[in-house]
Amino acid sequence: MCGIVGLVAHAEVKQDLYDALTALQHRGQDAAGIVTSDGQRCFLRKHNGLASDVFREEHMARLQGKVGLGHCRYPTAGSASSAEAQPLYVNSPYGIALAHNGNLTNTEELKDDLFREDLRHLNTNSDSEVLLNVLANELSTMHALDPSPAELFKAVSAVHERCRGAYAVVAMVIGSGILGFRDPHGIRPLVYGSRDTALGTEYMIASESVALDILGFKRIADVAPGEAIFISNSGEIHKRSCAPETRLIPCIFEHVYFARPDSIIDDISVYKSRLRMGERLAHRVLARYAQHDHDIDVVIPIPDTGRTAALPLAHELGTKYREGFVKNRYIGRTFIMPGQQQRQKSVRHKLNVVDLEFKDKNVLLVDDSIVRGTTMQQIVQMAREAGARKVYVASAAPAVRYQNVYGIDMPAREEFVAHDRTDEQVAQYIGADWLLYQSIDDLKASTHEGNPHVQDFECSAFDGRYVTGDIDDAYLARVSTARNDLSKLQRELDLHFQTSRQTNNNTAAEPAEDALDLHNHG
Repeated sequence: MCGIVGLVAHAEVKQDLYDALTALQHRGQDAAGIVTSDGQRCFLRKHNGLASDVFREEHMARLQGKVGLGHCRYPTAGSASSAEAQPLYVNSPYGIALAHNGNLTNTEELKDDLFREDLRHLNTNSDSEVLLNVLANELSTMHALDPSPAELFKAVSAVHERCRGAYAVVAMVIGSGILGFRDPHGIRPLVYGSRDTALGTEYMIASESVALDILGFKRIADVAPGEAIFISNSGEIHKRSCAPETRLIPCIFEHVYFARPDSIIDDISVYKSRLRMGERLAHRVLARYAQHDHDIDVVIPIPDTGRTAALPLAHELGTKYREGFVKNRYIGRTFIMPGQQQRQKSVRHKLNVVDLEFKDKNVLLVDDSIVRGTTMQQIVQMAREAGARKVYVASAAPAVRYQNVYGIDMPAREEFVAHDRTDEQVAQYIGADWLLYQSIDDLKASTHEGNPHVQDFECSAFDGRYVTGDIDDAYLARVSTARNDLSKLQRELDLHFQTSRQTNNNTAAEPAEDALDLHNHG
């Protein structure tokens, strides 16, 4: 999952891009990057780390121009190397920079085609570089000195024909403007808006509407599935559907976990969808008890995303809602950490217990989802150590039993706590007195109520249905082998070894390409 943003303005864009990345930081904490253009040249800064760590005053000073892109990343395909931080750049044709959220599912096929037919060299293992080169190659076939919107849209149509999977993209064509497009299923989110200034109207394209909000942009609309939007450097806006067949099937995990609650995605309020999840979950809890006579003393959310569902759940149950955990906000997400030991160590660093909310009480813990079970196992144990008589657990999402291949780091189903376990066995594993999952029908209904025009939701992590229609067991096995915990750990060790060797050889610790401004200003 990544955060992307593109901006066409009448003043320097670097500060707005930085502020947008901070608003989207929840979507990726491993790397950040910004590229800007003054119409003739490109200026790039990217590296591993949070936006606040990557961009110092001296870096910001070099990011000149009124057009630019931003990206924050956590790696789902490729590696965590800073060389794969985005935006990525290719100098021909025109000079194109690109930021991508999602995963392509036919990357290997495309790599072969790019080498054998398009004669293009790839420098990383990133599917985003593949996507960039497919777009660049299709634009090069236009043989236009200055590409028109129609030619750009024709190139996007060709990208849709060649690429499969999930992708929301913002690309900067140097000297022309910003191009944004979304895959024909609309799996990954993309929204655009405008801001009126004394100098004229400015435009932004971003992963979530919250990035627009904090910078004073008015949300216009979501980019539709298969649609492309081009905003010229002069501020002219063009749109076109570039895929012959489209269906709006967005990723439901955006509403469960990833998106900020103050975002609107595909005309659906994330906050309201989470409230409805809590209401429907409460009905399932009550159904466990005869005449709805439950013994729950207090409902306690797992911060932060469990809160929104827990509040209406407590209301429907007629019981107390209390904050029983205090979160250290400087600890990152645990379910994306490689290795169980690292996740277990992190949980107690991340959460601290308010003992008085647990002592001698029957407690219902509410979380947005349960993926690997490691975090919840530790939390249940912490609740018991704080004196809880009974510990119940409710998940606002169904059981995660299948791999996600569209941009969420869930590559190996064997690492999921619900894989090959019944709900009762999962409850036993995490140490709960009982465990209740949201039904997939209730989850869909909670979200679909916000926009009845959504045709379906991408729910593969819960139901094993892959909407692109190109995923089989052999593909899933390859993904699992390439991206499971052991593979991640090995890549980290290899990267650490390479970095150590470079340091010992007196090589600069920060590779030049990661601090590059494309006009030799280092």
